[in-house]
Amino acid sequence: MKLRIAAALMAGAVAFAAPAAVWAHFILVTPKGWIEENVLGDPQKLGPCGGTTANAGTPTGVVTPVVGGELLHLKVKETIYHPGHFRIALSVLDRAELPADPEDVTKDGPRGPVSVSAKIDPNPKPPVLLDGIFEHHDKTGTREFETDVKIPNINCDHCSLQVIQFMEEHGINTDGRFTYHHCADLKVTANPKLKIDTSWPGQSKAKAKGKAKS
Repeated sequence: MKLRIAAALMAGAVAFAAPAAVWAHFILVTPKGWIEENVLGDPQKLGPCGGTTANAGTPTGVVTPVVGGELLHLKVKETIYHPGHFRIALSVLDRAELPADPEDVTKDGPRGPVSVSAKIDPNPKPPVLLDGIFEHHDKTGTREFETDVKIPNINCDHCSLQVIQFMEEHGINTDGRFTYHHCADLKVTANPKLKIDTSWPGQSKAKAKGKAKS
């Protein structure tokens, strides 16, 4: 009996000592992600588009059609709370175009570096569409975030829309460091009434003129 009580007290002490919400997770609700996600959004640690070194993920095969120059509705659901922010980027020809994870500032923790903050670009340029969105630090728990993202007026058969969450007050993950990742595959068809955005890869002026004539 004494052993059972001691074990229960020890377990309670460990639970009490453990920090709340150690791991943040999110689900890419809309558009549909390129790999299957469980109820927490896993696997999502490995950049640039999720999975882990142990589990690359199961492709959904979903490609969302989008008209260039229009708004794409984005919805994410945070399944385990953590303070931080999100960033949205777009690759056109290859996922290698996606930017590196945010440059972070850390402090020393009892088990190694802990994230404090990350650099946010107030004037993002391709391949980043939005940076520093859904920033939250109020510890009100998990929630859903939604916004509309303007897609550049380009032609792309297989773009990757990357949505990442940078987590503050977080220890280092073997995969992803302080960032979790999701991507959605898009097929973007340029609006012929709008000018092609040649600041994106593969959208040369010659191609833009050709598309405008057709």
